[in-house]
Parts: sequence; C-alpha cells; structure tokens
Amino acid sequence: MSDHPSLQDTTAQGEVSPAVAILTTAILATEIPLDEAIELAGTHLLTYPRVDAVATSLVGFTPETPEAWVMLGGRAWVREWVRPGSATSILPDPGAGPEAALSMPWLSQFARRDDLVACIDTDLLPPEAEQDRSELARIGVRSLIATIYSSAGTMFGSLSVGSAGVGAWPTQLIDDLHLLNAAISSRLQLEHSRRALAEAIEAGNEAQLAYQHFFGAVGHELRTPLAAIMGYTEVLMDDASSNPQDPVSAGLLKDGPVILRACEQLVSVVDSLLGAGRTFSDDDQRQDVLVADAVADVVHWHRAPARNAGVTMEVDLDPTLTAWAHPSAVRQVLTNLVGNAIAYHRPAGGTVHLSAVSLLGESGQEMVRIVVRDDGPGLGPDQLDRVFEPFVRFADRTTKGSGLGLSISRTIAERDGGAVQGTSTVGVGSSFWLELPVKPPYGS
Repeated sequence: MSDHPSLQDTTAQGEVSPAVAILTTAILATEIPLDEAIELAGTHLLTYPRVDAVATSLVGFTPETPEAWVMLGGRAWVREWVRPGSATSILPDPGAGPEAALSMPWLSQFARRDDLVACIDTDLLPPEAEQDRSELARIGVRSLIATIYSSAGTMFGSLSVGSAGVGAWPTQLIDDLHLLNAAISSRLQLEHSRRALAEAIEAGNEAQLAYQHFFGAVGHELRTPLAAIMGYTEVLMDDASSNPQDPVSAGLLKDGPVILRACEQLVSVVDSLLGAGRTFSDDDQRQDVLVADAVADVVHWHRAPARNAGVTMEVDLDPTLTAWAHPSAVRQVLTNLVGNAIAYHRPAGGTVHLSAVSLLGESGQEMVRIVVRDDGPGLGPDQLDRVFEPFVRFADRTTKGSGLGLSISRTIAERDGGAVQGTSTVGVGSSFWLELPVKPPYGS
C-alpha cells in the first residue's frame, strides 16, 4: 500500500461484523445464488452510515438475473445500491457508453496490486491523479474504497463503496469488504469453472454428433468403392491365373495381392472408426456392467481367431465384479485388447489370460481393473511409449490391423472415467488393462 496521505492503510485486520461472517459462510457453501450473494453484500455495506453508494461490476461474466443489472459497453455489467436521499451515484447514466465508466487509473493500480484501496479524501490526491479526482467529483464522491474480484489470476469485476464525506474509513467496514471480496471471488471462480465445463460438455456433444455423421459417411463413401476394387481385383486375378505366362497376367498375379492387402487394411480402418462411432452413440447409458458377462461375450467372439492362431484363452475373475460404464464401451475396449493379444502373438501360439481385480484409484475411488495378459513377443520401452498413438503398428504387414484400436480404446475408457494402460517385456509378453469406476461419481 502507498504511504500517500490520500490513502488509508488497509492491512490492519480487526473483526468482521457478525452479519458478514454469516453471509460469507452461506456464500462459500453455495447455499444462495451468486446474484443474491452479491445483492446481500451490497445492501449490507449500505448499512454503514459512512457509505452513500455501493457499486459492483462483472466483466466478461453475464449475471444470472441480467434484468437487475445494466450492461455497459457490451462486456461489463454494473449494479448499484444508493442510500435514500443521497445525491451520490456511481452508476453511469442510462444509455451511457463505456466511456462513462470510472477508470480511475491512479487508484486502480493499488486496487489491482493490493486487492483493496481506500481513499479518504479526493482533494488529497496527487497531481498525477487528476483524472481520478475529476471522475469522482462528477459523481459526487469525496472518498471511496475499491476492491477487485479476482481468482487464479483472472479478474471478474469489482466492488466499491463511495461517500460524499471525507476521513478515515471504519476498520470493520474494510475488514467486511476484504472478506466479502474473497468469498464472492471464490464463487465467481466456481461459477466460471461450471460454465466452462458446461460449454465443454456441449461442445463435446456437438463434436460427438459430428463424429457420428462422419463415421456414417465413411461407411457409405468408402465401403462401397472398396468392395468394388477388391471384387474386380479378384476377378482379374482369376482371369490372369488361366494364362500366367502372359506379361499382363503375370503383372496382375504379382500386384493383385498387394492391392487386396491395401484394401483390407483400409477396410480395417473403416471398421475401427465405425465401431468407435457406434460406441460413442447415445444408444446406451452408463450403468452397472457385470464384468464376467462382458468378458464372456468377448471370449466367445474370439474363439475362432484364437483357435486359428493356436492361442488358448483363460479366464479367472470374480463373477460378482461390476463396473459403472456403457456396456458397449466395455465390450468394445476388451474386444480391441483381446484381439491384439491374439493377432500379435507368436506364430506358434500361446496363452491369453483374462483376469479382474478391485482396487482404489488415485482419488480413493473404487475401481475395477480388467487385465488381458499374453505370453507373446512383447514390446520394447520405445514401442510401448508409442503404442497408444493412432496408426502406430509394430506387427508385420501380413498381420491385419488398423493401428487405431488402442488409441480409440483409451478415448472410450476415459469418457467413462477410466483408463487403458499396459506394460510389456520383450520375449516375455504384454499386459494391457481396462480400468473403470465401480460406482457413479458422487452427486451424479
């Protein structure tokens, strides 16, 4: 705080009024709406005989009840409480532009730095504060206290009291302002976070709808021409096989399989995208999912490819374990994990083991972890660091896959409040797991 004679020291702390102690408790407990909290703060400050007017502003933040406020300059909202019979008014005239707002460049620097500035007499302001003196004289204010709503480096507005009189301000009034400013700033930060979250959820829903439209277009626009390319390629190869000595036929027999493999790879990408699109749809909601049932379905779906690859699947889990998730999401992620364990196993085959355990997450939340462990070739540290990146594959070209399975699985799991992670050792095998909450988040 400056030691200028026009400014009062606001660092000394006494006792706040009982009314403000009760009010701030209610504000911080979110027992009352934010607009009502600000109004109660303004009307309380007006009970001090020294105060003639109270004004508050919100910057870049629309009030819950905008009809009680005045918009200034298209971005700021202001409101005022004036003592009956007082000629003091901090609020600009109706219809005034942003130039009518108080700027007080000299005093504002102290409010921004110290959170609160108290001027005891505008006549004592230094020459460099002439603009401040002129602005305050225009509205009939000889002394004022100004404080700024701010939290985490973000400014949300201000709270000011003005008086036509001069002299030192009551210590309790300053303490009340300190506490009210802190409580309202905290509520503004909370409300700002809530609104940002709501906007993010809305944007996510719009993005999800766009994804679904995209996936549908992909399925229609790519599947049909791909099927035609593969069909005509197979017909041409059949025709070429009747005369393999012909140079053109020999070229077809050589390059045809390459075309088919490329098409199959693209079809695999399309299938991965369409599968994710179906999982992200609103067809099902989060609910209690019996882990044993989901695992049984996935194991059943993979019996044929496992048998063809010489892989034995083993299941060992508690049949009562549940997860709070989208049923289709659990099955989709497990399908990707089990499919990878089979497809990327050793040529001679081996074992894929599925298990599940209960554990506590980092925040103490109950979680269930479904583990898919194989004794395949394993991945090196560098490979494991990149395995969740889209289109990253470490298998040879003959192994089908899009390189999207793990990336999409992680996204699906995180949507349900979970995670997909893994460990691997070259020559020993890999373990990838799906972790999901057991219960809905508190308050949902």
